Amino acid sequence: MVKIGIIGGTGLEKPDLLKNRQEKYVDTPFGKPSDALIIGTIEGVEVVILSRHGRRHDINPTNVNFRANLFALKEEGCTLIVVTTACGSLQEQIKPGDFVVPDQFIDRTTKRIQTFYDGEPDHLKGVCHVPMAEPFCKELREIIAETCCELSLVCHREGTVICIEGPRYSSKAESKLFRSWGADLINMTIVPEVVLAAELALPYASLAIATDYDCWREHDGHVDVTLVMENLRSSSQHACRVLKAAISKIASFDWTKVQQELRKQIEVAVSHPE
Repeated sequence: MVKIGIIGGTGLEKPDLLKNRQEKYVDTPFGKPSDALIIGTIEGVEVVILSRHGRRHDINPTNVNFRANLFALKEEGCTLIVVTTACGSLQEQIKPGDFVVPDQFIDRTTKRIQTFYDGEPDHLKGVCHVPMAEPFCKELREIIAETCCELSLVCHREGTVICIEGPRYSSKAESKLFRSWGADLINMTIVPEVVLAAELALPYASLAIATDYDCWREHDGHVDVTLVMENLRSSSQHACRVLKAAISKIASFDWTKVQQELRKQIEVAVSHPE
């Protein structure tokens, strides 16, 4: 059985998106998630939606309890994770309003716990050296990208997203530096979300929405919250269309081999104390 965890924001909590909708507030050994788990079905498939920043969007990126969010979805029975996220574009060909399905990340965060195996009582035991060579699930990415194309939406099938601490935006010097590194997008939430999903052996993919050009373009000035939110709201309807259309494809795919490989990866990655 497939049960899809969806982490996102604007538009995903629409009452008409889910059938048999119910809200469930939970706690975890890592604290409380960002908001209630919104449980229901889309196209007959069980899903659990969680607003990353809270439905009032009052949790800044550093303070998102990523561990509680992922752990709560796992405990609720989710077998894979699909997320939406707003990103700045670092490349001319990725225009505001375009979708990107990232395949790599660069981590520039500094304040976030990136493991469930932290040595604290009641947390997962041992030390986890989880591989991150291919952080995003290839099969899940392909389904999402193909769905975008079927809906005639502009979608870039791969890309490197650089994750910064936030909540501030980049300086122009930083933005140009990230471009020189070959990054395609800039974001504040992919890390540690994708890392934690791997520790729980959950296939994970992101539907990234380009909302702006950050601040590297000389004639564009600087990015601001108003611009980001306006572009995000205008794209959220399309993001919901993509997710709704992809749900049945995800549910019909045989995830057995993918999940077995992820579980085996974690068995090898975790060193347990004697």
